[in-house]
Amino acid sequence: MTMISKLSPAIFPASILLASCGATANVDTGPAAADVAVEEVATFERPWAAAFVPGTEVLVITLKAGELRGIDTSTGRQFAIAGAPQVDFGGQGGLGDVAFLPSEAAQTVGSRTIYLSWAEAGEGDTRGAVVGRGTLNCVAGGDCAVEGLEVIWRQSPKVTGRGHYSHRIRFSPDERYMFVASGDRQKMQPAQDTTNTLGSIVRLNLDGTPAEGNPLAGEGGVTAQIWSWGHRNILGMDWDAEGRLWEVEHGPAGGDELNLVKPGANYGWPERSFGEHYNGDPIPDHTADDGFAQPAAHWTPVIAPGDMIFYRGDMFGGWKGDALITGLGSEALVRVEIDGETAHEAARFQLGGRLRSIDEGPDGALWVLEDGEGARLLKVTPK
Repeated sequence: MTMISKLSPAIFPASILLASCGATANVDTGPAAADVAVEEVATFERPWAAAFVPGTEVLVITLKAGELRGIDTSTGRQFAIAGAPQVDFGGQGGLGDVAFLPSEAAQTVGSRTIYLSWAEAGEGDTRGAVVGRGTLNCVAGGDCAVEGLEVIWRQSPKVTGRGHYSHRIRFSPDERYMFVASGDRQKMQPAQDTTNTLGSIVRLNLDGTPAEGNPLAGEGGVTAQIWSWGHRNILGMDWDAEGRLWEVEHGPAGGDELNLVKPGANYGWPERSFGEHYNGDPIPDHTADDGFAQPAAHWTPVIAPGDMIFYRGDMFGGWKGDALITGLGSEALVRVEIDGETAHEAARFQLGGRLRSIDEGPDGALWVLEDGEGARLLKVTPK
């Protein structure tokens, strides 16, 4: 397990950086952004996620306020996508993730199954994350629309507040199961209570029903959905080349975590964290015998992760199999090397803005979205 500092490698020499954080990795000490070429392709208002339509060069982008946009990355043509759901927009809530089934790459160009997540209003002042499934139908060379969108999963229970929805969607490599990150909604203690799905990762069939073989399946109800728990605010999940699921989540004041996700594992929040409460109250650090799953790496100060992928392409030599994490507060693309069940930061690329999402294009180029108003869509390639 490695503790990693957020101190800028462009400012601090390696000897100071490594001594200050106890890291065992060699972190780049030069201006890392000089190693990549960054092209601004377009701008969007408050984007949250993006995904390539399988078998195409079309990138679908979600905007938090409740809009879907498309961009043909081969031509730069932008277009609206009709059929977005009504969302509860505010704070961290709104339209969230978008996901497709890679196996549909060979299907008719105009039709793909689409999965979306968003914040949904409940009774009174409550709200919660949901996942919906529909069909993305496109006219060749024209616009697209989502049709038949139906909610197939709801975070339970709906609570007050507008934070920590998480609602990241990933499919198992064999596409039999859907994994959904369900944040603690800033309520903390529910993450240790398996009678709800807050602070959990759930494992579902593709229709949103609980998958067989889940660790707590015998308890029924929403508990039967849970794969792991004790999480805070998961904003990135992906599968490595060995078919293992990893996630990156926000700590409180310090203690961002990269975790190897195992079934039935409890990751400790809020009983254990390498950070502390925002008011300065301490939280016990993880210890080897505390009974909780340990992070593979953690950061103090935080990187404030926005998204994560494992790089699978060939364009960036030597990066295949590395985790690439976008940083919001750190305004950096963080490259992490995996060593068995541990990990360490290998390099950091300052791209000049809060980085919300990352996707790998069909040719191996990286497509990075900034956060907030007037957010840039950046194409990142080797220099």
